[in-house]
Amino acid sequence: MDLSFTIKEGAGLHGLRERTGDDIIVRLDRNGFVAGATANFIELGYDLEELLLKPHLTDLADADFARDLGAFFQRVLNGAKDADWFEFPLRMCAPDERGAADEMCEGHRSGKAVRNRWVALSLTALESETGETPGAVGILRSVDRLRALEGEIYSRALIDPLTGLANRHAFCASLRRELASGNPGMMALLEVDRLRALFMQYGQRTADEIIWGFAKFLEAMALPGCELAQFDAERFCVILPGASPQEARSWAADLLETFETLTLTTSPRVPKLRASAGLAMIEDTVDATLRQAELGLVMARASGGMRVAEAMRPSIEPGPVARPAR
Repeated sequence: MDLSFTIKEGAGLHGLRERTGDDIIVRLDRNGFVAGATANFIELGYDLEELLLKPHLTDLADADFARDLGAFFQRVLNGAKDADWFEFPLRMCAPDERGAADEMCEGHRSGKAVRNRWVALSLTALESETGETPGAVGILRSVDRLRALEGEIYSRALIDPLTGLANRHAFCASLRRELASGNPGMMALLEVDRLRALFMQYGQRTADEIIWGFAKFLEAMALPGCELAQFDAERFCVILPGASPQEARSWAADLLETFETLTLTTSPRVPKLRASAGLAMIEDTVDATLRQAELGLVMARASGGMRVAEAMRPSIEPGPVARPAR
């Protein structure tokens, strides 16, 4: 690739100085067409030696980013001092000279999911001996690893690592949205009975296995449209949108009874597992809803466990009510 032009004074050189082995160097003419590139440019789906019509810079980007990429190129040519890296997803299918898609689109034709590949572009304007700006030279760098890391960090902030369910932060956000919708609904707070005692007797590994198994059981028993979350180390939350108190109570009672049936054992070495649930109407605020569900769970456990309880608000019905699961 011919790089005999000089780089404009004051232009950003950070990209070229930080080049790594996987980067692609490209040279663009003043109109934004790729005039030359390093051999690994073919990884983008273009063989410059075989093409009569060179691709335009904006041809590389996904359609939603092409316009902004073109504007970024023009800013560099105009001598913008604030032009930095520009990130964009590559076009899924590189067009050939007939406007058709090449082998990069095989995934689309076969119906397979194809993930966008993200790159970052750093451009530096070139200057000829006459002082004109014939184009720009730049670096294309993959940022897929960075994007994957950002996604992993985001997931860890919202997902419980043991169960794979949403954590308390994500659940409270969902509950806030449910309150904002104004639609009726119920919330259930559930916990395996005597989990602390089981931990003391059998250890953390067994406790983790119980928590994981209960989470998978909840996923299997969840009604359509429900949202599940691990509220803390021992308790789980379920949003039941549109459910009435009677429907929520019936669902929770059936869930607890099924859980006990599935965990029945004749071996004294295997712990007998049961669970309890506290119910609350989704109303007022997140804190108020959680407080009512917490009171219901406390009542259920105080009644001996294996109970579904709902702490009625004083304005609705004085005094708590605790009901057995069956």
